[in-house]
Amino acid sequence: MLKKYLPIFCVVFVLGISLLPSLVSAELTSNSGPYLGLEYGKATGLSGQDVRLSVANIINTVLGVLGTIAVVIVIFAGFKWMTSGGNEESVKGAQKMLAAAVIGLVIILSAYAITRFVMTQLYSATTGQSYTGAHDNF
Repeated sequence: MLKKYLPIFCVVFVLGISLLPSLVSAELTSNSGPYLGLEYGKATGLSGQDVRLSVANIINTVLGVLGTIAVVIVIFAGFKWMTSGGNEESVKGAQKMLAAAVIGLVIILSAYAITRFVMTQLYSATTGQSYTGAHDNF
């Protein structure tokens, strides 16, 4: 029975989501630059900050916390290795933990580099201005 109504539900859901912005009809306060819908937050009373900056701040915070956790794991693995007392099993476990933490750090730093590149390109493409580093939120 679920398989019978699932495609109908999906079509209605997609149509409803696509028609929702035309039903809201929020009044725009600015006509400058390319229209990206960035004024909707201010028109609804939520926030006046650019959505791109909010997303960049969230991503940077998450990556910062993950980087801190990875560094703590590296320190813990080094401590475990140093206090193993020659126990081969404990040394192997510490080496595996250290390798996993280093791989995690590489992934996190790569994610940060990719995010920074994408955000700067998005800024340049949507504003028509080059990113100079003055807006260092991303």
